[in-house]
Amino acid sequence: MERLDLTQELARDILAQAQKKGATQGDVVMVESESFFVTVRLGEVEKISQAQEKRLGLRLFFGSSSATASTSDISKASIERLVNDTCTMARFTAQDQYSGLPAKEDLAKAFPDLDLLDDSARSLSVEERTRLALEAEKTALGFDPRITNSEGAEFSNQIHRVIYANSHDFSGEYQGSTYNLSVVPVAALNGSMQRDYWYSSQRKFSRLESPKTVGEKAAARVLRRLGARKIKTREVPVVFDPEIATTLLRHLSSAISGYSLYKGASFLAGKLGAKIASELVTVVDDGMIPAALGSKPFDGEGLPTRKKIVVEKGVLQSYLLDTYSGRKLGYPSTGNAARSVGEPPGVAPTNFYLSPGTHSPEKIIASVEEGFYVTELIGFGVNLVTGDYSRGAAGLWIDKGELAYPVEEVTIAGNLKEMLCNIEMVGDDLEMRERISAPTIKISRMTVAGD
Repeated sequence: MERLDLTQELARDILAQAQKKGATQGDVVMVESESFFVTVRLGEVEKISQAQEKRLGLRLFFGSSSATASTSDISKASIERLVNDTCTMARFTAQDQYSGLPAKEDLAKAFPDLDLLDDSARSLSVEERTRLALEAEKTALGFDPRITNSEGAEFSNQIHRVIYANSHDFSGEYQGSTYNLSVVPVAALNGSMQRDYWYSSQRKFSRLESPKTVGEKAAARVLRRLGARKIKTREVPVVFDPEIATTLLRHLSSAISGYSLYKGASFLAGKLGAKIASELVTVVDDGMIPAALGSKPFDGEGLPTRKKIVVEKGVLQSYLLDTYSGRKLGYPSTGNAARSVGEPPGVAPTNFYLSPGTHSPEKIIASVEEGFYVTELIGFGVNLVTGDYSRGAAGLWIDKGELAYPVEEVTIAGNLKEMLCNIEMVGDDLEMRERISAPTIKISRMTVAGD
């Protein structure tokens, strides 16, 4: 059976077939990817995988009813079947006045080169890629005799191509890549064991932290957890390291997602234009940063991505919306439609970050007479409807402005509304390590529950 190449022309042909069968609107998303990952543990390769994949997703509208389907069989017969099945499903789906494509005039008209692709991994042998993971783990294990074990190290990379077309005569495509290296060492002291991790993730292989750096950072992180103590319950300032501050940004992005808002499942529903955070808090969503992990020239509906100020000096200026959730709420899309091949669009941030402040992490810690520096969170005790927040945590106790000793088996509790308003220092150490990123932050007061 002849397999077809994924092209914009194929996408347009599929939409033409669907329109002949009565579809009033439709769009096609195609993804072609090649991926590799290897995991090693204690110097031995545990798992290795290399894969190539092609997938095609079709969404069709019959008036205001719609259906979505997908296939990984890119052949003429399979595509004909997909069109027929999707048409049948769409005819029987309930009408929804808010459904449909974005307006034609709003679609992206230019596709800026955002420098998203680095295909240099294609020239790396399997042995070279495996060696990166082995070296990261070897560095961590050799860093200190107290590091006695490892949960493993992993190197992975992916190269992908995305094609999107719709019945408003829009078609476009872009390519991108990701590279990841991580290690999880285990340390022991007096019969007690601790684990920690470090990772590096980039679009460009040359920007990936070296195996030595990843291994050393992971080792230093696990060693500082040895000899952890419990503490008595008290209310103190809490400092979130950048990894933990990022989780706060994730909660914020979920709370301002159109789908949470129109369902009334967010403590920020109806808060546009209101003060929701400290004036030190400015949050940006920017899909146009060259070579950043969340960048793309257009979103999952063909709308242009752009830079927008989401929170400005504590005031909520923008939600994150796709076309559907925007219509439900009475606002235009913000270009934040995200699409997996077999599903209708949802909402996701692009590069979503807390703008850096003026204080070094050391200065933030030095400002705390007694408090808690959080380096790990456990569990998912966050209620986005009420903002109630309660999560297991581990980290380091701050005494007289210095990191004094490790702490474990505590719970930090508060409410996201108050936590955002009580951010009283923001660090200058922002690194765009993920699609959602933040610098160190200090919250003036939270309950730290221990014994």
